Amino acid sequence: MSSKFFRLLILAAGLLCLLTAEGFAAPIHKLNYFQTSTFDRDGQDVLRIEIGMNKEDLDYKVTVKPYLTRCLILDLKSTRPGKLKDDIPLKSDLAKRVRIQELEVNHTQVSIYLNIEATEDAYKVYTLPADRKEKKPYRLVVEIAKPVVSGMEKLEALKGHAVVLDAGHGGSDSGAIGPHGVKEKDVTLAVTKKVQDILKNSGSRVIMTRETDRDVYGINATDRQELQARVNVGLYAPETELFLSIHCNAFSNPAAHGMETYHYDGSYRGQRLATLLNEELEEAGGLFNRGVKTANFYVIKHSAVPASLIELGFITNYKEEALLDDDEYQTKLAFAIAKALNRYFQE
Repeated sequence: MSSKFFRLLILAAGLLCLLTAEGFAAPIHKLNYFQTSTFDRDGQDVLRIEIGMNKEDLDYKVTVKPYLTRCLILDLKSTRPGKLKDDIPLKSDLAKRVRIQELEVNHTQVSIYLNIEATEDAYKVYTLPADRKEKKPYRLVVEIAKPVVSGMEKLEALKGHAVVLDAGHGGSDSGAIGPHGVKEKDVTLAVTKKVQDILKNSGSRVIMTRETDRDVYGINATDRQELQARVNVGLYAPETELFLSIHCNAFSNPAAHGMETYHYDGSYRGQRLATLLNEELEEAGGLFNRGVKTANFYVIKHSAVPASLIELGFITNYKEEALLDDDEYQTKLAFAIAKALNRYFQE
């Protein structure tokens, strides 16, 4: 064998090894596309994350660690991150960010940090072929949806009705703050969104004054401007039948405790609504009942439809602050509110 031929043989073998490493034997997927979208699926808000790549037939594994239950981990074999950013923030109530990192050569890990527990019914992962018409490559798709609360029954009388839900405070206005730092605006939003889920699941149209931690009118607004902006949400939706504002109470004496409901004096339907809410909250929440009261609160005084304002409990009370910050207790309150609204339309 000539030395020239021998050198050519070695060169060919090296080239073969290089080609194999580059993906002939194990094609390398390079990530080159990232897009998010939201849609409604049978009353559920769904976040869809699409991660595209240059090749098909991706080998991947989905994991949820027992010590990291709000993180969805996707291990992608024979994959490189490509030109995608390694940290992508998300504007969603369901997930807050996506991190992409190459753990080792050709092993990419995608971590999706959720705002909900990554239970089996909270996510769905699958692949889609390239779509030339939509100019989309082959994609790994992750859908995230807040699971329907276990045992959530449909409240039939709510079907077809439209309700405005107002989560008190928000944005630059934290509302009252408890002794351990729990903010009223966070509790009211959490409970209100749970009520929204139950109502939508039962076929109601729900109009929210806010769905995130924000000012409704805008920052630096006067109290009147902010409150009128909340009222306007109902005024601009002429089909609205009820207005409900959800709050937490506060007092300088931490011993003050209990829940109460309000209506505007002279509103028969508002009084009936406040009474039903009071009854259901007492049964579900187990707090001292301070009664059904009248008040000139701006949002119930100026509402064009029957309205009520409820105080779920005293956030300045140590025991009640802990309850109001508890997810399970918030769910109980949300069911109580939904049941009261169901009774309102039923009776």
